[in-house]
Amino acid sequence: MSLATTLLVLSAMLVLGLLSRPLCDRLHLPYSVSMLLIGFIGSEIIVAMGHDTGIRAELFSNIVFYGLLPVLIFESAFHIDADALLDELRGVLLLSIPVLVLSTFVAAILLYHGIGHPVGFPWMAALLCGALLSATEPSAILPLLRRSGVPKRARILLEGESLFSDGTAIVFFGILLYLATHPWEHITTADIIARFLIVFFGGMACGLFVGVGFLWLARHFRDPVIHAAITLISAYSSYLIAEVWLGVSGVMAVLITAIVIGRLVRADQDQAGLAFVDRLWQFNAFFAGSLVYLLMGVTITVAMFEQRWLAMLIGIGAVIVARALGILVVSPLLNLGRPRRLSWRDRGVLAWGGLRGAVTLALALSIPVSLDYWWTIQSIAFGVVVFSLFAQAPGMRWLVYEPDA
Repeated sequence: MSLATTLLVLSAMLVLGLLSRPLCDRLHLPYSVSMLLIGFIGSEIIVAMGHDTGIRAELFSNIVFYGLLPVLIFESAFHIDADALLDELRGVLLLSIPVLVLSTFVAAILLYHGIGHPVGFPWMAALLCGALLSATEPSAILPLLRRSGVPKRARILLEGESLFSDGTAIVFFGILLYLATHPWEHITTADIIARFLIVFFGGMACGLFVGVGFLWLARHFRDPVIHAAITLISAYSSYLIAEVWLGVSGVMAVLITAIVIGRLVRADQDQAGLAFVDRLWQFNAFFAGSLVYLLMGVTITVAMFEQRWLAMLIGIGAVIVARALGILVVSPLLNLGRPRRLSWRDRGVLAWGGLRGAVTLALALSIPVSLDYWWTIQSIAFGVVVFSLFAQAPGMRWLVYEPDA
């Protein structure tokens, strides 16, 4: 299909997704489920009619990483309670770095031995898969958590972790992918740690620099339309400067930029101006999120489930076990010195609420086909994301509500 036809088809799918939203609410399913189903069914019909959707793995990754991810990260960081995040920063960093690394290795071990094919699925494949499966994305359940009265501390930990874990997972995955594609190079553990620290904290420094620069610019205006435009430009500028020019974490850059700019907008704008900027970013995030899950559905193929169903089941089990173990190990540190301790239900919310989404798929689709195990990793990633949307997200109701509610 031509580009114009592809865009028209995607627009029609988006309209169908919008019309299905009331049904999802009635069935207590996240809205992203309908978008994924519409994308999948629509693409299967198009292919059956002898047409090509034009959506490729490389295109999907580029759209997510450079078009949609900066918007999604900025919106989440822009609306998060910065003071509460700072108060829970120790817990957020524990979840997004040590727990993520632990989950990566636990999942990798379970995947390697579960699949049991050292030639077709070696240790490096298991590590790559474990890394991309460790990035959490609870956006599908955040509205439910806010409505249900889940303690604010658990919500901040889960939301803050998703912001930082995206950056951690992308950096960690990038290092492992470089090792996989350059097996002849001798790289030590110290080199890996140094690279991780440079990319992770370099992204934060870039975000602070860009954020302060746009902060100075925004101080010269009071018009909410200009402030809204500055927030949008700053989101993409911080991401691209960090990711493309400096080679550091674009996600961390956007995160810090959003927090810096968000403080300014809330301080300088009246209620009407702040409401305008807030609504703009709610729309941006809604549109970007809808497009992400629609493209996910378009990219899924039936062959994945036919040929790699067992690997998908092993991946789902590995993710659940790794996440539960990570939360169990870190729980004493999360409660250490805190007046408001996490209850067992709060820990259950943290463990079950570690959904996987766009970042997981974008990373999986970025794996070069020159690696023999690319198809298996992509299939596992799709299987885990589908499980997150169709099982974990609806199942969260039983943790936040009483069974008879």
